[in-house]
Amino acid sequence: MKKALISVFYKDGIDIIAKDLTNSGWEIISTGGTSKFLRENNIPVTDVSEITKFPEILDGRVKTLHPLIFGSILAKDSKEHLDQLKEYNIEKFDLVIVNFYPFEDALQSKDKGDDFMVQNIDIGGPSMVRAAAKNFNNTIVITDKNDYISIITKILDSEITFEDRRKLAQKAFSYTSFYDSLIADYFINNEVVNTPDYYGVSGRKKQELRYGENPHQNAALYINDLNSPLNNYKQLNGKELSFNNILDLSMVYELVNVFMGSKDNFSVIVKHQNPCGASLKTNCIEAFKSAFAGDPKSSFGGIVGFNKIVDLETAKEMSKIFFEVIIAPEFETDALELLKEKKNLRIIQMNFGYIENRDIKIIPGGF
Repeated sequence: MKKALISVFYKDGIDIIAKDLTNSGWEIISTGGTSKFLRENNIPVTDVSEITKFPEILDGRVKTLHPLIFGSILAKDSKEHLDQLKEYNIEKFDLVIVNFYPFEDALQSKDKGDDFMVQNIDIGGPSMVRAAAKNFNNTIVITDKNDYISIITKILDSEITFEDRRKLAQKAFSYTSFYDSLIADYFINNEVVNTPDYYGVSGRKKQELRYGENPHQNAALYINDLNSPLNNYKQLNGKELSFNNILDLSMVYELVNVFMGSKDNFSVIVKHQNPCGASLKTNCIEAFKSAFAGDPKSSFGGIVGFNKIVDLETAKEMSKIFFEVIIAPEFETDALELLKEKKNLRIIQMNFGYIENRDIKIIPGGF
């Protein structure tokens, strides 16, 4: 009988694939909340503690960290390993499905302090994922809920390939790297360590971009802070954002941020990450006109940003000129409808106030 170890925080779809596995003769081994969830959905499940003959201890901090679990995950299909499993009465796991406590979500409440944050650091989950990923040729590992259906279907149809296993291992190691980088960043930021001895740059893919710096290149946007304005913006109109759009948009955001507390209207135009013009005036239309006057030629095809609501009069003036993107905290209804008449114009509504204190540039072999 083939065996699957399932221990997940994100349970969406787990009942579906668990039923498919059990209907195909697999045994499901699970822990805590996942085990309870499966039983509530009438799916037979064996608790990890039934295998280890040891209960969960230390408020659940220790439940899967046991040789009978990790031996099951790490054993290769070699005679030597299989003989050792038999000697110690260990049964091999063929599949490990694990995702972690959401430290990423806990960061939204980091003001609760270290005790709260530390409690949201997963230990057993990443350990099992790393073990399964190391042994990917013998133990299939799934960490992404978006892979549940497609991979289980391949497994049950005996169509899982070496390339599939290797790709899942890559995703697993990237997942653990991202998870650990969030934890490290939390401690770095709270200790005000400006230049730590080790520093990891990692993120979760937010979206594919139209293309890279040049049209023949691929690109994607990655986020490592759920509070990021680029994780929460609203695109109200226009084509998908490109790599260059994101860079210019980010510069506009940081410039506008400086003037969010001003009683006056601020407008800035950026082209290729260089401000062409910027202006602070008592009303929106004059702020835009003055910013545009800074360099009308370079402003063509640029990105415009505002610190206050964009009104109809300003929208009419901007409509005379070709811009790629317009960014503001809000748009008057009539102004938005007018701007939308340009189908390709990207109109972005964003909340301001986020301060980024890092600036990282990639160099050959480092950053």
